[in-house]
Amino acid sequence: MRFKCKDLNIATGGTQVITLHHDDAAKMDLFALDRVNARIGNKETIAIVNLAENHHTIPAGYLGVYEEVIAKLKLKPDDVVDVSLAAKPESLSYIKAKLDGKRLKDKEMNAIVRDIVDNNLSETEITFFVAACYKYDLTDDEIYYLTKAIAQNGEQLRLKNGPVLDKHCSGGVPGNRTTMIVVPILAAAGYTMPKTSSRAITSPAGTADTMEVLAPVSLNVKKIKEIVEKTKACMVWGGGTGIAGADDKMIRIRNPLSLDPWGLLVSSILAKKKAVGATHLLADLPIGHDTKIRTLREARILRRKFTTIGQRLGISVRVIFSDGDEPIGRGLGPLLEARDVLWVLKRDPRAPQDLRKKSLHMASVLFEMLGEEEPKRKALDMLDTGLAYKKMNEIILAQGGKLVHPEDLKLAEHHHHVKSKQEGKVRHINNRIINKICRIAGAPKSKKAGMYLYKHMHDNVDKKETIFTIYAESTERLRQAVAVAKAMNPYTIQ
Repeated sequence: MRFKCKDLNIATGGTQVITLHHDDAAKMDLFALDRVNARIGNKETIAIVNLAENHHTIPAGYLGVYEEVIAKLKLKPDDVVDVSLAAKPESLSYIKAKLDGKRLKDKEMNAIVRDIVDNNLSETEITFFVAACYKYDLTDDEIYYLTKAIAQNGEQLRLKNGPVLDKHCSGGVPGNRTTMIVVPILAAAGYTMPKTSSRAITSPAGTADTMEVLAPVSLNVKKIKEIVEKTKACMVWGGGTGIAGADDKMIRIRNPLSLDPWGLLVSSILAKKKAVGATHLLADLPIGHDTKIRTLREARILRRKFTTIGQRLGISVRVIFSDGDEPIGRGLGPLLEARDVLWVLKRDPRAPQDLRKKSLHMASVLFEMLGEEEPKRKALDMLDTGLAYKKMNEIILAQGGKLVHPEDLKLAEHHHHVKSKQEGKVRHINNRIINKICRIAGAPKSKKAGMYLYKHMHDNVDKKETIFTIYAESTERLRQAVAVAKAMNPYTIQ
Protein backbone atom coordinates (compact mmCIF):
# COMPACT_ATOMS: atom_id res chain seq x y z
CA MET A 1 0.00 0.00 0.00
CA ARG A 2 0.99 3.61 -0.57
CA PHE A 3 0.83 6.26 2.15
CA LYS A 4 1.43 9.99 2.46
CA CYS A 5 4.11 10.86 5.02
CA LYS A 6 3.41 12.71 8.23
CA ASP A 7 6.47 13.89 10.19
CA LEU A 8 5.91 13.05 13.86
CA ASN A 9 8.90 15.16 14.99
CA ILE A 10 9.97 12.31 17.27
CA ALA A 11 13.29 10.47 17.33
CA THR A 12 13.70 6.94 18.69
CA GLY A 13 17.42 7.20 19.26
CA GLY A 14 18.25 4.66 16.56
CA THR A 15 15.52 2.14 15.76
CA GLN A 16 13.55 2.71 12.53
CA VAL A 17 9.85 3.08 13.45
CA ILE A 18 6.68 4.04 11.57
CA THR A 19 3.11 4.51 12.79
CA LEU A 20 -0.01 3.38 10.91
CA HIS A 21 -3.69 3.94 11.65
CA HIS A 22 -5.09 0.65 12.96
CA ASP A 23 -7.61 0.42 10.06
CA ASP A 24 -4.79 0.57 7.49
CA ALA A 25 -2.80 -1.96 9.50
CA ALA A 26 -5.80 -4.31 9.57
CA LYS A 27 -6.12 -4.13 5.77
CA MET A 28 -2.47 -5.21 5.49
CA ASP A 29 -2.81 -7.81 8.26
CA LEU A 30 -0.14 -5.98 10.26
CA PHE A 31 0.22 -5.93 14.04
CA ALA A 32 2.23 -3.81 16.47
CA LEU A 33 5.97 -4.63 16.35
CA ASP A 34 5.68 -6.27 12.92
CA ARG A 35 8.29 -5.20 10.39
CA VAL A 36 7.62 -3.47 7.09
CA ASN A 37 9.63 -2.42 4.07
CA ALA A 38 9.26 1.32 3.49
CA ARG A 39 10.37 2.37 0.02
CA ILE A 40 10.49 5.58 -2.01
CA GLY A 41 12.24 5.52 -5.37
CA ASN A 42 15.48 3.57 -4.96
CA LYS A 43 15.70 4.19 -1.21
CA GLU A 44 14.45 1.56 1.22
CA THR A 45 14.48 0.74 4.92
CA ILE A 46 12.99 -1.80 7.29
CA ALA A 47 10.92 -0.30 10.11
CA ILE A 48 8.97 -1.53 13.12
CA VAL A 49 5.23 -0.85 13.23
CA ASN A 50 3.45 1.22 15.86
CA LEU A 51 -0.35 1.55 15.74
CA ALA A 52 -2.47 4.69 16.17
CA GLU A 53 -5.98 4.16 17.53
CA ASN A 54 -7.50 7.48 16.46
CA HIS A 55 -7.55 9.76 13.42
CA HIS A 56 -6.12 12.72 15.36
CA THR A 57 -2.74 11.05 15.73
CA ILE A 58 -2.46 9.45 12.29
CA PRO A 59 -5.37 9.68 9.81
CA ALA A 60 -6.10 6.68 7.60
CA GLY A 61 -4.01 6.82 4.45
CA TYR A 62 -1.07 8.46 6.22
CA LEU A 63 2.20 7.07 7.47
CA GLY A 64 3.62 8.55 10.68
CA VAL A 65 7.39 8.67 10.26
CA TYR A 66 10.06 9.14 12.93
CA GLU A 67 13.23 11.18 12.40
CA GLU A 68 15.41 8.11 11.71
CA VAL A 69 13.14 6.99 8.84
CA ILE A 70 13.01 10.52 7.43
CA ALA A 71 16.82 10.67 7.42
CA LYS A 72 17.21 7.21 5.92
CA LEU A 73 14.73 7.78 3.08
CA LYS A 74 15.43 11.53 2.75
CA LEU A 75 11.70 12.24 2.97
CA LYS A 76 10.01 15.56 2.28
CA PRO A 77 6.52 16.61 3.45
CA ASP A 78 3.71 14.68 1.73
CA ASP A 79 6.07 12.26 -0.03
CA VAL A 80 4.33 8.99 -0.90
CA VAL A 81 5.91 5.82 0.47
CA ASP A 82 5.30 2.19 -0.51
CA VAL A 83 4.82 -0.05 2.54
CA SER A 84 4.86 -3.86 2.50
CA LEU A 85 5.31 -6.66 5.03
CA ALA A 86 8.95 -7.58 5.71
CA ALA A 87 10.38 -10.83 6.95
CA LYS A 88 11.78 -10.97 10.47
CA PRO A 89 15.59 -10.77 10.67
CA GLU A 90 17.31 -14.14 10.71
CA SER A 91 19.27 -12.98 13.74
CA LEU A 92 16.14 -13.33 15.91
CA SER A 93 16.41 -17.11 15.63
CA TYR A 94 20.02 -16.88 16.85
CA ILE A 95 18.98 -14.73 19.82
CA LYS A 96 16.36 -17.34 20.71
CA ALA A 97 19.01 -20.06 20.42
CA LYS A 98 21.17 -18.18 22.93
CA LEU A 99 18.16 -17.81 25.24
CA ASP A 100 17.87 -21.59 25.08
CA GLY A 101 21.48 -21.88 26.23
CA LYS A 102 23.01 -22.84 22.88
CA ARG A 103 26.47 -21.71 21.78
CA LEU A 104 26.55 -19.32 18.85
CA LYS A 105 28.80 -19.64 15.82
CA ASP A 106 30.84 -16.92 14.15
CA LYS A 107 28.31 -16.15 11.39
CA GLU A 108 25.41 -16.15 13.88
CA MET A 109 27.09 -13.66 16.20
CA ASN A 110 28.00 -11.50 13.20
CA ALA A 111 24.38 -11.52 11.99
CA ILE A 112 23.13 -10.31 15.38
CA VAL A 113 25.69 -7.50 15.54
CA ARG A 114 25.06 -6.44 11.94
CA ASP A 115 21.31 -6.19 12.61
CA ILE A 116 21.96 -4.14 15.76
CA VAL A 117 24.12 -1.71 13.77
CA ASP A 118 21.59 -1.51 10.92
CA ASN A 119 18.75 -0.80 13.40
CA ASN A 120 16.94 -3.95 12.31
CA LEU A 121 16.40 -5.04 15.91
CA SER A 122 14.19 -3.31 18.46
CA GLU A 123 15.46 -2.42 21.93
CA THR A 124 13.33 -5.27 23.28
CA GLU A 125 15.07 -7.76 21.01
CA ILE A 126 18.53 -6.43 21.88
CA THR A 127 17.56 -6.68 25.55
CA PHE A 128 16.78 -10.38 25.11
CA PHE A 129 20.23 -10.90 23.59
CA VAL A 130 21.94 -9.10 26.48
CA ALA A 131 19.86 -11.09 28.98
CA ALA A 132 20.79 -14.36 27.26
CA CYS A 133 24.50 -13.47 27.51
CA TYR A 134 23.94 -12.70 31.20
CA LYS A 135 22.15 -15.98 31.90
CA TYR A 136 24.46 -18.19 29.86
CA ASP A 137 28.13 -17.21 30.06
CA LEU A 138 29.77 -16.68 26.69
CA THR A 139 32.50 -19.16 25.84
CA ASP A 140 35.91 -17.84 24.78
CA ASP A 141 34.97 -18.60 21.18
CA GLU A 142 31.72 -16.64 21.50
CA ILE A 143 33.53 -13.69 23.10
CA TYR A 144 36.01 -13.70 20.21
CA TYR A 145 33.24 -13.89 17.58
CA LEU A 146 31.27 -11.08 19.27
CA THR A 147 34.34 -8.85 19.68
CA LYS A 148 35.36 -9.32 16.05
CA ALA A 149 31.81 -8.63 14.84
CA ILE A 150 31.45 -5.43 16.88
CA ALA A 151 34.80 -4.11 15.63
CA GLN A 152 34.14 -4.95 11.97
CA ASN A 153 30.53 -3.73 11.81
CA GLY A 154 31.34 -0.13 12.65
CA GLU A 155 33.73 2.69 11.87
CA GLN A 156 37.41 1.75 12.09
CA LEU A 157 40.48 3.90 12.55
CA ARG A 158 43.13 2.86 10.04
CA LEU A 159 46.53 4.29 10.90
CA LYS A 160 49.59 3.84 8.70
CA ASN A 161 52.26 3.22 11.32
CA GLY A 162 52.47 1.11 14.47
CA PRO A 163 52.67 0.17 17.21
CA VAL A 164 49.31 1.57 18.35
CA LEU A 165 48.85 1.78 22.12
CA ASP A 166 45.72 1.82 24.25
CA LYS A 167 44.71 1.53 27.87
CA HIS A 168 41.52 0.76 29.75
CA CYS A 169 40.25 0.85 33.31
CA SER A 170 37.32 -1.34 34.36
CA GLY A 171 36.03 1.53 36.50
CA GLY A 172 34.33 2.05 39.83
CA VAL A 173 36.99 4.37 41.31
CA PRO A 174 36.13 8.10 41.53
CA GLY A 175 38.78 10.34 39.99
CA ASN A 176 41.48 8.00 38.65
CA ARG A 177 42.04 10.26 35.63
CA THR A 178 45.24 8.47 34.59
CA THR A 179 44.44 8.43 30.86
CA MET A 180 44.93 12.19 30.54
CA ILE A 181 48.46 11.83 31.92
CA VAL A 182 49.50 8.49 30.41
CA VAL A 183 48.48 9.42 26.84
CA PRO A 184 50.63 12.60 26.63
CA ILE A 185 53.56 10.78 28.28
CA LEU A 186 53.54 8.03 25.62
CA ALA A 187 52.82 10.45 22.77
CA ALA A 188 55.66 12.73 23.90
CA ALA A 189 57.97 9.73 23.53
CA GLY A 190 56.85 9.34 19.91
CA TYR A 191 54.32 6.53 20.31
CA THR A 192 50.83 6.49 18.79
CA MET A 193 47.92 6.40 21.25
CA PRO A 194 44.42 7.20 19.93
CA LYS A 195 42.24 7.03 23.04
CA THR A 196 38.47 6.74 22.87
CA SER A 197 36.79 7.01 26.26
CA SER A 198 33.34 6.89 27.80
CA ARG A 199 31.24 9.41 29.64
CA ALA A 200 30.36 8.81 33.28
CA ILE A 201 27.42 6.56 34.07
CA THR A 202 27.50 6.40 37.88
CA SER A 203 30.73 8.29 38.70
CA PRO A 204 31.38 12.06 39.01
CA ALA A 205 33.14 12.14 35.61
CA GLY A 206 34.50 9.98 32.84
CA THR A 207 37.62 10.74 30.83
CA ALA A 208 35.48 12.18 28.02
CA ASP A 209 33.63 14.48 30.46
CA THR A 210 36.92 15.70 31.93
CA MET A 211 38.73 16.19 28.62
CA GLU A 212 35.69 18.14 27.39
CA VAL A 213 36.57 20.84 29.94
CA LEU A 214 39.71 21.47 27.88
CA ALA A 215 38.69 20.58 24.29
CA PRO A 216 35.84 19.17 22.16
CA VAL A 217 35.60 15.37 22.36
CA SER A 218 32.75 14.56 19.93
CA LEU A 219 34.77 14.00 16.76
CA ASN A 220 34.35 11.71 13.76
CA VAL A 221 36.87 9.12 12.61
CA LYS A 222 38.23 11.32 9.81
CA LYS A 223 39.00 14.15 12.24
CA ILE A 224 40.48 11.73 14.78
CA LYS A 225 42.84 10.36 12.15
CA GLU A 226 44.00 13.89 11.25
CA ILE A 227 44.67 14.70 14.91
CA VAL A 228 46.56 11.46 15.59
CA GLU A 229 48.70 11.85 12.47
CA LYS A 230 49.56 15.37 13.63
CA THR A 231 50.09 14.85 17.39
CA LYS A 232 50.42 11.03 17.78
CA ALA A 233 47.40 10.93 20.11
CA CYS A 234 43.87 12.05 20.93
CA MET A 235 41.37 11.75 23.78
CA VAL A 236 37.82 11.66 22.45
CA TRP A 237 34.35 10.38 23.35
CA GLY A 238 33.87 6.90 21.90
CA GLY A 239 30.10 7.36 21.59
CA GLY A 240 30.52 10.18 19.08
CA THR A 241 32.79 8.33 16.65
CA GLY A 242 30.66 5.48 15.26
CA ILE A 243 33.43 3.12 16.38
CA ALA A 244 31.96 -0.13 17.80
CA GLY A 245 28.44 1.27 17.38
CA ALA A 246 26.73 -2.01 18.28
CA ASP A 247 28.46 -1.97 21.64
CA ASP A 248 27.13 1.51 22.46
CA LYS A 249 23.60 0.23 21.90
CA MET A 250 24.16 -2.82 24.10
CA ILE A 251 25.68 -0.65 26.83
CA ARG A 252 22.51 1.47 26.92
CA ILE A 253 20.56 -1.74 27.52
CA ARG A 254 22.98 -3.02 30.18
CA ASN A 255 23.28 0.16 32.23
CA PRO A 256 19.86 0.39 33.98
CA LEU A 257 20.39 -2.99 35.70
CA SER A 258 24.21 -2.80 35.75
CA LEU A 259 24.45 -6.00 33.72
CA ASP A 260 28.16 -6.65 33.24
CA PRO A 261 28.65 -10.33 32.45
CA TRP A 262 32.34 -11.01 31.81
CA GLY A 263 31.77 -11.97 28.18
CA LEU A 264 30.04 -8.71 27.27
CA LEU A 265 32.49 -6.67 29.35
CA VAL A 266 35.54 -8.16 27.63
CA SER A 267 34.05 -7.94 24.13
CA SER A 268 32.95 -4.35 24.74
CA ILE A 269 36.46 -3.26 25.70
CA LEU A 270 38.46 -5.28 23.18
CA ALA A 271 36.16 -4.43 20.25
CA LYS A 272 36.86 -0.72 20.72
CA LYS A 273 40.59 -1.40 20.93
CA LYS A 274 40.55 -3.56 17.80
CA ALA A 275 38.55 -0.92 15.92
CA VAL A 276 41.19 1.76 16.58
CA GLY A 277 43.94 -0.60 15.45
CA ALA A 278 45.50 -1.19 18.88
CA THR A 279 48.48 -3.54 18.96
CA HIS A 280 49.26 -3.12 22.69
CA LEU A 281 46.72 -2.74 25.50
CA LEU A 282 47.20 -2.08 29.20
CA ALA A 283 44.11 -3.01 31.24
CA ASP A 284 43.78 -1.65 34.77
CA LEU A 285 41.45 -3.70 36.99
CA PRO A 286 40.77 -1.91 40.30
CA ILE A 287 39.69 -4.33 43.04
CA GLY A 288 37.52 -3.02 45.86
CA HIS A 289 34.22 -3.10 47.73
CA ASP A 290 32.56 -0.60 45.38
CA THR A 291 34.17 -1.51 42.03
CA LYS A 292 33.01 -3.89 39.29
CA ILE A 293 35.67 -6.37 40.41
CA ARG A 294 35.46 -7.14 44.12
CA THR A 295 37.80 -10.08 44.61
CA LEU A 296 41.22 -11.20 43.42
CA ARG A 297 39.60 -14.38 42.06
CA GLU A 298 37.31 -12.34 39.78
CA ALA A 299 40.25 -10.23 38.64
CA ARG A 300 42.25 -13.32 37.69
CA ILE A 301 39.34 -14.74 35.67
CA LEU A 302 39.01 -11.45 33.81
CA ARG A 303 42.78 -11.24 33.24
CA ARG A 304 42.78 -14.66 31.57
CA LYS A 305 39.90 -13.67 29.29
CA PHE A 306 41.56 -10.39 28.31
CA THR A 307 44.89 -11.97 27.46
CA THR A 308 43.39 -15.01 25.68
CA ILE A 309 40.91 -13.09 23.51
CA GLY A 310 43.39 -10.27 22.94
CA GLN A 311 45.95 -12.72 21.57
CA ARG A 312 43.40 -14.10 19.09
CA LEU A 313 42.68 -10.55 17.94
CA GLY A 314 46.36 -9.74 17.51
CA ILE A 315 46.51 -7.44 20.55
CA SER A 316 49.23 -7.83 23.17
CA VAL A 317 47.42 -7.35 26.50
CA ARG A 318 48.99 -6.65 29.89
CA VAL A 319 46.67 -6.62 32.92
CA ILE A 320 47.48 -4.92 36.23
CA PHE A 321 45.48 -5.06 39.47
CA SER A 322 45.11 -1.86 41.49
CA ASP A 323 43.56 -0.70 44.76
CA GLY A 324 39.96 0.34 44.20
CA ASP A 325 39.01 1.09 47.80
CA GLU A 326 39.37 4.88 47.61
CA PRO A 327 39.32 7.71 45.05
CA ILE A 328 42.48 8.51 43.08
CA GLY A 329 43.28 12.21 43.06
CA ARG A 330 41.64 14.99 45.04
CA GLY A 331 39.25 16.64 42.60
CA LEU A 332 36.07 14.74 41.66
CA GLY A 333 33.90 16.10 38.85
CA PRO A 334 34.96 17.18 35.32
CA LEU A 335 36.56 20.54 36.06
CA LEU A 336 38.10 19.51 39.38
CA GLU A 337 39.61 16.41 37.78
CA ALA A 338 40.91 18.43 34.81
CA ARG A 339 42.65 20.75 37.28
CA ASP A 340 44.29 17.76 39.00
CA VAL A 341 45.53 16.49 35.62
CA LEU A 342 47.04 19.84 34.66
CA TRP A 343 48.71 20.14 38.05
CA VAL A 344 50.33 16.72 37.58
CA LEU A 345 51.48 17.53 34.04
CA LYS A 346 52.88 20.90 35.15
CA ARG A 347 54.63 19.32 38.16
CA ASP A 348 52.74 21.72 40.42
CA PRO A 349 53.21 21.14 44.19
CA ARG A 350 49.41 20.97 44.52
CA ALA A 351 49.27 17.91 42.24
CA PRO A 352 47.77 14.81 43.91
CA GLN A 353 50.68 12.43 44.38
CA ASP A 354 48.57 9.26 44.18
CA LEU A 355 47.39 10.24 40.69
CA ARG A 356 50.95 11.10 39.61
CA LYS A 357 52.33 7.83 41.01
CA LYS A 358 49.70 5.60 39.39
CA SER A 359 49.98 7.38 36.03
CA LEU A 360 53.76 6.99 36.01
CA HIS A 361 53.43 3.30 36.87
CA MET A 362 50.97 2.70 34.01
CA ALA A 363 53.13 4.63 31.54
CA SER A 364 56.19 2.61 32.60
CA VAL A 365 54.31 -0.67 32.07
CA LEU A 366 53.45 0.41 28.53
CA PHE A 367 57.07 1.40 27.88
CA GLU A 368 58.12 -2.02 29.20
CA MET A 369 55.68 -3.74 26.82
CA LEU A 370 57.33 -1.82 23.98
CA GLY A 371 60.81 -3.01 24.95
CA GLU A 372 62.16 0.25 26.37
CA GLU A 373 65.31 -0.48 28.41
CA GLU A 374 64.53 1.82 31.35
CA PRO A 375 60.73 2.14 31.32
CA LYS A 376 60.39 3.85 34.71
CA ARG A 377 63.08 6.40 33.87
CA LYS A 378 61.49 7.01 30.45
CA ALA A 379 58.08 7.75 31.97
CA LEU A 380 59.60 10.03 34.61
CA ASP A 381 61.66 11.93 32.04
CA MET A 382 58.66 12.59 29.79
CA LEU A 383 56.73 14.01 32.74
CA ASP A 384 59.41 15.90 34.66
CA THR A 385 61.03 17.56 31.63
CA GLY A 386 57.67 19.09 30.70
CA LEU A 387 57.45 17.18 27.40
CA ALA A 388 54.20 15.48 28.44
CA TYR A 389 52.63 18.84 29.34
CA LYS A 390 53.74 20.28 26.01
CA LYS A 391 52.22 17.28 24.21
CA MET A 392 48.97 17.67 26.14
CA ASN A 393 48.73 21.27 24.93
CA GLU A 394 49.30 20.11 21.33
CA ILE A 395 46.45 17.59 21.66
CA ILE A 396 44.12 20.18 23.21
CA LEU A 397 44.74 22.63 20.35
CA ALA A 398 44.42 19.92 17.67
CA GLN A 399 41.03 18.90 19.08
CA GLY A 400 39.80 22.49 18.90
CA GLY A 401 40.35 23.55 22.49
CA LYS A 402 42.07 26.56 24.03
CA LEU A 403 45.03 26.45 26.38
CA VAL A 404 44.21 27.24 29.99
CA HIS A 405 46.16 27.38 33.22
CA PRO A 406 44.75 25.34 36.12
CA GLU A 407 44.06 28.60 37.98
CA ASP A 408 41.82 29.74 35.10
CA LEU A 409 39.39 26.87 35.71
CA LYS A 410 36.64 28.52 37.75
CA LEU A 411 34.89 26.25 40.27
CA ALA A 412 31.15 26.33 40.96
CA GLU A 413 30.04 29.42 42.84
CA HIS A 414 28.38 27.60 45.74
CA HIS A 415 30.38 25.39 48.08
CA HIS A 416 30.29 23.83 51.54
CA HIS A 417 33.16 22.56 53.70
CA VAL A 418 32.50 19.31 55.57
CA LYS A 419 34.53 19.04 58.77
CA SER A 420 35.43 16.07 60.96
CA LYS A 421 33.49 15.61 64.18
CA GLN A 422 36.38 13.76 65.80
CA GLU A 423 40.11 13.23 65.82
CA GLY A 424 41.58 10.05 64.34
CA LYS A 425 42.70 8.33 61.14
CA VAL A 426 40.76 7.75 57.92
CA ARG A 427 39.86 4.05 58.06
CA HIS A 428 37.44 3.81 55.13
CA ILE A 429 36.13 5.91 52.23
CA ASN A 430 32.87 4.79 50.61
CA ASN A 431 33.19 5.33 46.85
CA ARG A 432 29.49 4.78 46.22
CA ILE A 433 28.51 7.55 48.62
CA ILE A 434 31.19 9.83 47.13
CA ASN A 435 29.69 9.21 43.69
CA LYS A 436 26.18 9.91 44.98
CA ILE A 437 27.12 13.22 46.60
CA CYS A 438 28.93 14.41 43.45
CA ARG A 439 26.07 13.50 41.14
CA ILE A 440 23.47 15.14 43.38
CA ALA A 441 25.68 18.24 43.33
CA GLY A 442 25.33 18.18 39.52
CA ALA A 443 28.37 16.31 38.18
CA PRO A 444 29.12 15.38 35.45
CA LYS A 445 26.49 17.40 33.54
CA SER A 446 27.54 20.44 35.49
CA LYS A 447 31.25 20.59 34.69
CA LYS A 448 32.03 22.77 37.71
CA ALA A 449 30.24 20.60 40.28
CA GLY A 450 31.75 17.86 42.43
CA MET A 451 33.96 17.40 45.48
CA TYR A 452 37.51 18.21 46.53
CA LEU A 453 39.05 15.74 48.98
CA TYR A 454 41.59 16.86 51.57
CA LYS A 455 42.06 13.44 53.14
CA HIS A 456 42.84 9.94 51.87
CA MET A 457 43.09 6.54 53.54
CA HIS A 458 45.27 6.40 56.69
CA ASP A 459 45.64 10.20 56.84
CA ASN A 460 45.49 11.78 60.31
CA VAL A 461 42.51 14.04 60.94
CA ASP A 462 42.02 16.67 63.64
CA LYS A 463 38.64 17.47 65.11
CA LYS A 464 36.87 20.19 63.07
CA GLU A 465 39.42 19.82 60.26
CA THR A 466 37.97 20.05 56.72
CA ILE A 467 37.72 16.59 55.13
CA PHE A 468 36.16 17.59 51.81
CA THR A 469 34.40 20.44 50.05
CA ILE A 470 31.25 20.08 47.94
CA TYR A 471 30.77 22.35 44.90
CA ALA A 472 27.46 23.02 43.09
CA GLU A 473 26.15 25.61 40.64
CA SER A 474 22.88 26.17 42.49
CA THR A 475 21.98 26.57 46.16
CA GLU A 476 19.36 23.82 45.87
CA ARG A 477 21.84 21.32 44.40
CA LEU A 478 24.29 22.20 47.16
CA ARG A 479 21.64 21.85 49.87
CA GLN A 480 20.67 18.38 48.66
CA ALA A 481 24.29 17.21 48.36
CA VAL A 482 25.16 18.49 51.84
CA ALA A 483 22.09 16.73 53.27
CA VAL A 484 23.29 13.42 51.80
CA ALA A 485 26.82 14.00 53.11
CA LYS A 486 25.45 14.58 56.62
CA ALA A 487 23.15 11.55 56.50
CA MET A 488 25.69 9.22 54.84
CA ASN A 489 29.19 10.46 55.61
CA PRO A 490 31.53 8.69 53.13
CA TYR A 491 34.45 8.91 55.59
CA THR A 492 35.00 6.57 58.53
CA ILE A 493 37.40 8.20 61.00
CA GLN A 494 38.54 6.35 64.12
